[in-house]
Amino acid sequence: MPADVGTASVSLTDETDRPRTLRSVAELVDARLVAPQAADELEHVTRRYALAITPAMRDLIAGESPDGPIARQFLPDPRELVVGPGERIDPIGDERHLAVKGLVHRYPDRVLLKPTHACPVYCRFCFRREMVGPGGEALDSRELGVALDYIRERPTIREVILSGGDPLVLSPRRIGEIVAALDAIGHLEVIRVHTRVPLVDPPRISAAMVAALESRKAVYVVLHANHAREFTTAGRAACARLVRAGVAMLGQTVLLRGINADAAALEALLRAFVANRIKPYYLHHPDMAPGTSHFRVTIEEGQALMRSLRGRVSGLAQPTYVLDIPDGHGKVPIGPAYLDGEGRVSDPAGVCHDLMR
Repeated sequence: MPADVGTASVSLTDETDRPRTLRSVAELVDARLVAPQAADELEHVTRRYALAITPAMRDLIAGESPDGPIARQFLPDPRELVVGPGERIDPIGDERHLAVKGLVHRYPDRVLLKPTHACPVYCRFCFRREMVGPGGEALDSRELGVALDYIRERPTIREVILSGGDPLVLSPRRIGEIVAALDAIGHLEVIRVHTRVPLVDPPRISAAMVAALESRKAVYVVLHANHAREFTTAGRAACARLVRAGVAMLGQTVLLRGINADAAALEALLRAFVANRIKPYYLHHPDMAPGTSHFRVTIEEGQALMRSLRGRVSGLAQPTYVLDIPDGHGKVPIGPAYLDGEGRVSDPAGVCHDLMR
């Protein structure tokens, strides 16, 4: 736990005396998550990039060192203001494929719909960190209608991905309206919801929220988690509520130095996904977002980690290691190769076997 962090000066509960989300450096100091002497420096960071730490994540951070895997994900860091070579505001090229406000159409058969730019927590490595936050523009009813009309008019679109921001910060009523509108589009087959909410803010996965996700279409909730500690008792229960309701769940992870870029941490996380009936889907190589170089690993390091997991965990727990090519060109698998041009295959230990004999 961070030491020498002073005395309390700000209320950390709401009017019902429940813990509330921390949104300022003063509240971080009051919660004893950062030292008072660091406050001025961190204020510069939070003036540029949004800050929010939910009670669930606050409790995890309070139980670890300042450089622990949860603290590194959510506590502001002065290194965020250091922009490295090649880093860019829109690293994956969303703007290049913006069809109408809030809707990105990169691939022929699917679109990304962003009804909100708010999140329950703000990840310090976020690839949309210049766009998300309390000041981000949510779609109003007219703008959402324009986006839905765009989908209705294009029968080649079979899948809609709700992202943002985090769509599950919206009320169950609002989510239900969006899902119902998508459900009524005949040519759609899949609705995907990308979120951190089940683990970072489990109470939001209420009976009303689960009911709001009900659809005749296939609904997938894609859960972003980066460390096994995120699977608290409450978080596991929130995931179970979704699964019991028939919502399929997939997992995605960003490979991050100091958080999960070692074989033991990554293995524990993948096992946690599978134990909670969530199939690991993507392991993302970190994007070139501004001020995130201290999180970044090399592709060679990532490939070595993926190779080390082969045989340690079952195929059920193996995600696809991907790189989102800058400027909007899309994701490509970058995992290790096991077959060379001469028909020889290497096993997880790196021993080659000739298949042509």
